[in-house]
Formats: sequence, C-alpha cells, structure tokens
Amino acid sequence: MNASNEPTNPNVPPLPTDAASGPAPEPLPCDAPPGVILQTLLKRPAQLIAALQQLASGRLALFLAVFALLALAAYGAVVGSFSGGQQWLAAPLKVSLGALVSTAICLPSLFIFSCLAGAEVTLRGIVGTLSAALALTALMLIGLAPVGWVFSQSTDSVVFMGAMHLVFWFISLAFGFRLLRLLLDYLGVRKQFHLKMWLLIFVFVSLQMTTALRPLIGTSTDWLPKEKKFFAAYWIENLNQTEPSHSKE
Repeated sequence: MNASNEPTNPNVPPLPTDAASGPAPEPLPCDAPPGVILQTLLKRPAQLIAALQQLASGRLALFLAVFALLALAAYGAVVGSFSGGQQWLAAPLKVSLGALVSTAICLPSLFIFSCLAGAEVTLRGIVGTLSAALALTALMLIGLAPVGWVFSQSTDSVVFMGAMHLVFWFISLAFGFRLLRLLLDYLGVRKQFHLKMWLLIFVFVSLQMTTALRPLIGTSTDWLPKEKKFFAAYWIENLNQTEPSHSKE
C-alpha cells in the first residue's frame, strides 16, 4: 500500500475495498476548503467519514458543526416566518439550540452503543461523524426550505405546518444519519442493531426537545414554556383545540 493512502491514526482501519467498485477512495484532506467539504458531504460521504477518523480532523469537524448550526438557524427563520413577530428571532435560535442539545445529550449513548457493537471507534471520530450527520441533515432542510416557506405564507393551519416540518425533519434525518451506518461499515462492523436502537432514542429526544422549546411555530407571550409536557400528549392536546391558528404552536 502506498504510504499516502494510509490513515494518520494506525489504529483506524482503512476503508474497505469492494472488488466490484474498485479500490476504496482516499480520505478527504483535513485542510480541504469549505466548498470541497460540502460537495464531498453530498457526493462522496465515505471520503469524509474516513477523514473524520484521522488525528488531524478537528478543523473539519468544527467546520461541519458550525455549518450545521448556521444552516439550521436559516431553516428556523422559515419556520418563524409563519407567525412572524418575535418568532423571526426565537425560531432560528430554538431550532439550532434544540438540534445541538439533542446531539450532545445522545453523544455518550452513541459512543457506548458503538463500542457494544464491536466498533473500534474513538470519541473524536464519533463527534466528527455526528457533526457530519447533522450538517447533512441541515443541508437537506435547506433544500426543503422553499417548500416550507410557500406553505407558511399560504396557510393558517398550525397543525398542518407542524406536521409538515416534522415530516421534513424525519426525511432529513434519514439522509443525514445514514453517515453513522457508513462509519460502522468503515470500521468493519456489520451488526446494525445497536445503531438502530440509538437512532430511535435520538428521534424521541429531538421530538421532546420541540415540546421543551415550544412554541416553534405559533406565538406566545413567553419564549419558553412554564409547564412540562410529553410531546405526544402536547400534540394530542393541540389537535383537539379549536382556538385561532396563531395563538399556539
């Protein structure tokens, strides 16, 4: 093997080679420009996953995390455009904060589940891969943002808007968190049960975060709720209400 193709960290295995598709791609250089990083994230995610397992991947992971937060804030502005007013500021902050807190809460369990699955993973590699997954999720939401804006300007139904944004979130997560499966493939782990269990936990945490940071869509005199509620109970409560659309989330 050529020395230039070897990973910086000798404990990290090389990308697997598929005889049908040829040699595995080389890891993306950790000093790649932002445009190249985003193109690689969309077109060649395996290269990005390989790069994020290297010792010098800190800059790359930081860029992906910052980009994810900014892109989520941009999508949050679309969410806030439905009600306007203070939601122009509140919704972007809450969407970014909710995603960041949900990821941080679920980070330890992902590391533990990955180890239980037999993956020789490092905490640095997990953080980098989660940053990439969140960045791809945010990119997907940005792509769906024009659709969300059209409906936010043409309907008064809070229930419909809430359901639509949830569907967009699930679609984006499905694409973004596919990178976690690529990480396990990269590390030679074939058992995906632990990852599926963790994804279920993350989805529940992120859904609860939407209720903990309410309102995201409707209006309220308070920026944060004063009452604790389970997200499913809160949704049922809103479905049964007949109040004006913009009075609640």
